[in-house]
Amino acid sequence: MHTSWTNNLQEFLNWTVDTIREDKLLSPWLEEKKFEWAPLVSKNITNILDKSYSILIITDKEREWFLNYILSNINSSKLNRPFLPFYDFSSFYKNLDQIKSEDDISNIKDMLKISFPNGYCFWYIGKSQDNRSTLAKITKSSFLWIFDEERQGSINLKSNDDGLDMKLLQMFRLYNKTISAALFANINVES
Repeated sequence: MHTSWTNNLQEFLNWTVDTIREDKLLSPWLEEKKFEWAPLVSKNITNILDKSYSILIITDKEREWFLNYILSNINSSKLNRPFLPFYDFSSFYKNLDQIKSEDDISNIKDMLKISFPNGYCFWYIGKSQDNRSTLAKITKSSFLWIFDEERQGSINLKSNDDGLDMKLLQMFRLYNKTISAALFANINVES
């Protein structure tokens, strides 16, 4: 089983590197993140396609534009693929900035278990110290694009990077291409 996982991950790494090199809109910096990127994206896409998880997106305030960009593009009819379950978490719970207690978190998780019986995971994009990150950081299956913290099991970026917005757009482009490739069996992302 471990050999199969290693082979699949290596294939996925190779596909990722080839895609980055072939797509003129993706920059080489992404190739440097391939060992961070591949296992996290693999797990996330497996959760969506094999486990039927829904993805609940949360961003810090500065990245709300990016949340709108994701939601406007992830299920674009131009992609010629089935629509996938990506949602703005704030449409389920408006008081993200007021999550303060264990009870708040427990009540939210109970609501989500009822709403998403197949499971869910958070996709958080933003500063690590932002209050909005709390729920995603304590949920095991979260897909984290974290700023200003070196956190294992996440994509780590710097909020003061002049090219941050462009990097986010490039990462989303690669992620979206990966979803399509996995959906149409061009790659195997299963671990």
